Amino acid sequence: MKHLNISIRGKVQRVFFRLTTKAVADQVGVKGFVVNLKDGSVYIEAEGDEFSLDSLLEFCKEGPEGAVVESVEIEEGEVKGFSNFEVVKRVQS
Repeated sequence: MKHLNISIRGKVQRVFFRLTTKAVADQVGVKGFVVNLKDGSVYIEAEGDEFSLDSLLEFCKEGPEGAVVESVEIEEGEVKGFSNFEVVKRVQS
C-alpha cells in the first residue's frame, strides 16, 4: 500500500476532472480524495497498490475530455488508511 499526493495543473477545473477521477479511482480500487484548489489546480491524495496508483496516474496525465493537463507533480506520503474515494466539494486554499 502506497500513499501519493498528486498536484495537477492546467485547464483542470470546470471539465469534470474531480468526478471523472472518482470514477477511475473507484474502478481501480484507489482510496482517498480529490479537490479543486483556489489556484486553479486539482489536488489528489490517493492510496492503493502500485498497479492501481499507476492506473490513476495514467488518467491524471490525460484528464477527462476538455481538460488540458500541463503538469502532474507526485509526492509519496504516509498512508492514512482512507476507506473510500471522495470528491471534496469546497475549494481548498
